[in-house]
Amino acid sequence: MQKKHLNFWQIMTMNFGFFGVQFSFGLQQSNMSAIYKYLGAEESELPLLWLAGPVTGLLVQPIIGAISDRTWSPKFGRRKPFFLIGAVIASLALIAMPYSSSIWMAAGLLWILDAANNIALEPYRAFISDKLPEKQYSFGFLVQSFFTGLGTTLANFTPAILVSFGILALTDKMDNGIPVSTYWAFAIGAAASIITILITVFTTSEYPPTPEELNAIENSKKGENLVVKIIMDIGVAIKEMPLAMKQLIPVMFFPWYAMFCYWQYLTSALSLSLYGTLDQSTSYFNQAQLLTGNLNGTYNIICFTIAFAMIPIAKRLGAQKLHFISLLVGGIGLLSMPFLNDVDVLFTIPIGGGIEVSQIYLFSFGLGITWASMMAMPYQILASSIPNGKTGIYMGIFNIFIVVPMIIQIFSVQYFVYDLLGENPINIIRLAGSFLIIGGIFSLFVSQPKTD
Repeated sequence: MQKKHLNFWQIMTMNFGFFGVQFSFGLQQSNMSAIYKYLGAEESELPLLWLAGPVTGLLVQPIIGAISDRTWSPKFGRRKPFFLIGAVIASLALIAMPYSSSIWMAAGLLWILDAANNIALEPYRAFISDKLPEKQYSFGFLVQSFFTGLGTTLANFTPAILVSFGILALTDKMDNGIPVSTYWAFAIGAAASIITILITVFTTSEYPPTPEELNAIENSKKGENLVVKIIMDIGVAIKEMPLAMKQLIPVMFFPWYAMFCYWQYLTSALSLSLYGTLDQSTSYFNQAQLLTGNLNGTYNIICFTIAFAMIPIAKRLGAQKLHFISLLVGGIGLLSMPFLNDVDVLFTIPIGGGIEVSQIYLFSFGLGITWASMMAMPYQILASSIPNGKTGIYMGIFNIFIVVPMIIQIFSVQYFVYDLLGENPINIIRLAGSFLIIGGIFSLFVSQPKTD
């Protein structure tokens, strides 16, 4: 089937729901470690408490991918029902999260939230291949990078904005110790999740399956149990995995291990590096939490700012070389983080009375380039190498390359890496920087099929 060339606004609209999903992920990245600590968690317990994301991704995405490949409704489409179901559940979990009365209540809600986000996220990756001709893949995935950066940026900055503009005070807290600014950020995230998905659902159509595809979908519902068929499909797809997809395994492993280290330990590393304390009851730790949001917001600003600029660069250098350079820049940035401070001012943004940008923000500039590439280049390589009709299942399997490193990170850091690195969160950030660089080196060895 010949797919229509879509214009700029059509591609933006079809990906708008990605903004809401990433707003939700951004809230987790900047706030979950702090929420756990407010509820009484120890530093060494943090990795295990983050287990929800990778495990739900491991279980949910391949299954949802396979199910969505087998789904077609003339009224609702193939991928859109999953966007909507995921958004509704995620919104409810976001609203409930700040009311957590214990560590395990927060952890349970995170499991629900991550499962819901993964239900929406996996079909969104397949949506690009469904809707766009191959020559627009780069643009489609980089638009998703743009919305990843924009959504996560606003999520990261929301608590700081609420405090900086005097809407809420830094010391305003709920009965469970969680800042009131965190509550409002999660409520805003719930609204963003459902509204942006609805915009995509109501403005974007899906191509109907061909008669052959429709016949295959109908036949798949007959005979054997659907769950058995899905498991068999996943097994066959793994066995027949394209070479480029196999070569992407280390390219994905090291950077995602690194990013999970970064998200879990940045607040603690900043509190220790800049203020010399890990005590969550101090105002210094609260300041480190807000700074975490600002730094994460900054790297996501860089992400969505340069996403479109990467399109011609990717065409010129190739996805592999661009990915190497991007990961190298971010790795150097994280390695330099312990040497930076929040006192020396780099420049002042002329907004209001002037917003001073201190030296510590340097590493987040490099990490923004890394993040934009991580959200686009591996998927471009993958989309060009997988067979037609298998997009959903292979995008779901590809998510295993993300979540398995996270699971390994959780148990390795929990039980020996944290101790091995002197029980020092700053050293975890250094490890993350090293792993970004290693992942970039492996990207140079990926062979991508030639395309028109």
